[in-house]
Amino acid sequence: MKTKKLLLAFLSLTLFTSAFAQNNDNDYIPFFDSNGDVAIQTEEKVALADTIAIINHRKDDIIWARIVYRVIDTRDRQNNQLYFPVLPSDKYKSLLRLIYDETVNKNLIAYDKKSSDDIYPNFKKPLSLDTLSKMVQYTILDDQRNTVDKPIFTKVKNDSFSISDRYYELYAQKQFKFLTMEIVFFDKHYSRMFTKIIGIAPVYYYCSYNLQSPPKKQGDKIWLAFCQSVPCWYYFDKLRPYLVKYDIIPNGNEVQRMSYDDFFAQRMYSSYLLGDGNMHDRMLLKTYLDNDRIVKEQKRIETELLNTELDLWEY
Repeated sequence: MKTKKLLLAFLSLTLFTSAFAQNNDNDYIPFFDSNGDVAIQTEEKVALADTIAIINHRKDDIIWARIVYRVIDTRDRQNNQLYFPVLPSDKYKSLLRLIYDETVNKNLIAYDKKSSDDIYPNFKKPLSLDTLSKMVQYTILDDQRNTVDKPIFTKVKNDSFSISDRYYELYAQKQFKFLTMEIVFFDKHYSRMFTKIIGIAPVYYYCSYNLQSPPKKQGDKIWLAFCQSVPCWYYFDKLRPYLVKYDIIPNGNEVQRMSYDDFFAQRMYSSYLLGDGNMHDRMLLKTYLDNDRIVKEQKRIETELLNTELDLWEY
């Protein structure tokens, strides 16, 4: 009897040790690859891109919502990781290059604006690559002060395009901003405020229109120049599967790995208000000429957003 108990104990210990070793083998992820370089687990990211968590809010649970437009400036230290590297490496891409690569590969669809003199997206009007290539160009001034456009997207054959690294590098060196369309809403089921990015657009100020007629201190001219700087829009949810696949470039810590999707989901970026949905249909940059007045209005809107959540909790 004693021998049988010892045998059972030995078998149990053997099975436990085997299972523990097997789990350790499966969980073991090397930090270095076979060449001694830091390894990036791209296989896991590809699988994760197919299983993005999205909260589906019920219409009846949304009791308050407001559309806001924000500008993300990559020159801000908090946003530097969205800008670098200017040219893609084997491991990293900037946010702009990621978007344009997936556009050229026909995984993403770019959408037009409602009109040339505003920044509002028209998600019912997709842009062909041929049309988009005429909008995304590196513009220079020749000796006679005439503008010369160099296309970033070059046609390979039929309707296939590739990205010209030469002109893209010159273009990307001056592409500093992104524009987001966000909705802030209160869900009574979760009893809290949510912010969701609906669309994102690159902003490139150095286009033909802005170089030919630089805006003076007049509201309409400044606003029109900004509108001309927004070539297209993208659905943010359609972009997320590709944001998951790429890590942002580390900033001083090679162990800290964060995907673009994590960066946006955790709102690690800084931004400032361009305006909100209002009955006058006018953005702050179009309404006010004085910078101090614009800052004052930005603070007012931010305070209103905060107070709305507090007021909803009170009642």
